[in-house]
Amino acid sequence: MTVRRSIRRQAAVIAALFAFGAPAAIADDSATVTYKSLSPEVALEAAQAALKQCRTDGFQIAVAVMDRFGQPQVLLRDRYAGLPAADVATRKAYTALGFHAATSDLARSIKSGAMDSGLAHVPQTAMLPGGLVIEAGGTVLGGIGVAGAPGGDKDEACAKAGLDAIRDRIDF
Repeated sequence: MTVRRSIRRQAAVIAALFAFGAPAAIADDSATVTYKSLSPEVALEAAQAALKQCRTDGFQIAVAVMDRFGQPQVLLRDRYAGLPAADVATRKAYTALGFHAATSDLARSIKSGAMDSGLAHVPQTAMLPGGLVIEAGGTVLGGIGVAGAPGGDKDEACAKAGLDAIRDRIDF
């Protein structure tokens, strides 16, 4: 392909972008951004609902809720939860948030070879079931992680109960 043809093709692509409204995304010189975030009260409500579900099921667990930036908002640890439960719950919430996926899906992907197993060694991550993304209206708001139940599927069920408890408050 000649240089002239390549330049024409690039010009056509740029023209198409302008024609379909991309200039707003390209030329946005805004000095600030606006985003949605969980309030501490809603994060606490999610954590309490997850803890309550696990208690109802007979499990002593820890639950962590991360904000959209990967910082902990809430960490609850039941009286008899195992020593690593708080750390693992935090890592599950962080992993779900960072990868924008349920940690059970990530664990399956690594086990099947669809994802590189080296990702399981990324610092602060836990490729174990029990972490979910908190998302509404296409916006990621945070992550929730539960650890301590006898099996990741049970951890995930409690995390889901936490999300279900706040769903009507975050849908927009």
